[in-house]
Amino acid sequence: MASLREIKDRINSVNGTLKITSAMKLVASSKLRKAQNAIGNLLPYQRQMHKMLADLLEGKDSIGNEFTAERPLKKVAIVAFASNSSLCGAFNSNAIRHFTEAAERYRKQGVKPRDIKVFAIGRKMADAVGKMGFELCGDYTRLADKPSYSEASDLARTLMDMFTGKEVDKIELIYTHCKSTSTQIPANETYLPISIGSSLQEHDDEPHGNADFIVEPDLKSVLEVLLPEVLLMKIYAVLLDANAAEHAARMMAMQLATDNGNQLLDEIRLQYNKQRQQEITNELQDIIGGTLA
Repeated sequence: MASLREIKDRINSVNGTLKITSAMKLVASSKLRKAQNAIGNLLPYQRQMHKMLADLLEGKDSIGNEFTAERPLKKVAIVAFASNSSLCGAFNSNAIRHFTEAAERYRKQGVKPRDIKVFAIGRKMADAVGKMGFELCGDYTRLADKPSYSEASDLARTLMDMFTGKEVDKIELIYTHCKSTSTQIPANETYLPISIGSSLQEHDDEPHGNADFIVEPDLKSVLEVLLPEVLLMKIYAVLLDANAAEHAARMMAMQLATDNGNQLLDEIRLQYNKQRQQEITNELQDIIGGTLA
């Protein structure tokens, strides 16, 4: 049986851990609010852009574009999002598992592992992908902690150049969507080739085709400018979403750790009080026994 001193040291240790988990929860909560504000500021513009393009393209799916060209699947690029650090529950392990499932799906479709290029956002994903033997393209660990539109745009342009240069036949985004503070779900989307009929309208429930646009100089020229802008914005939106999901997962993990720590602390204190009471009882019995003798 542990002594009172040992139990007291354990109480102090748990209290110290609780201070850390509580502080980390507050930090994650603050970062989550900033990420949610950033997404909230971006979404109205993104949705309006999608609606405008969908209106322009209503009934005009035959118009070709280098970003919509579908080719036989031989080479693939995957942009996989995770975090740089741990202590966020199953966030990273779920993201890595989701990537592994996607890679296996492509293998079954006849794509060889050496023909899968991976853009890993986050150190945890980069380490896991490297151990699996896939080709890593660039270092994007900074983006996982500090989402930047300029750096996201550079990544998007690299991806677009790879697709239009026929270095890859498909580009897929694999990330964790922040559905709510307590719910983060895995998501995967085809980045390129872009689907005019569905991709542009997937986040918009409003009816399309009612707007009457005068397009100058012509629709094809407008698409050559607008579609790349939509693709640039898409990468940034997914980056913010994945970042918010990480902070939400860390906040929930630290909340759970804090709750478990408080429960453990109550049990240790109960043990301490019982043992202290027993020692006092033993001392009283010794005193009474000595007096009667």
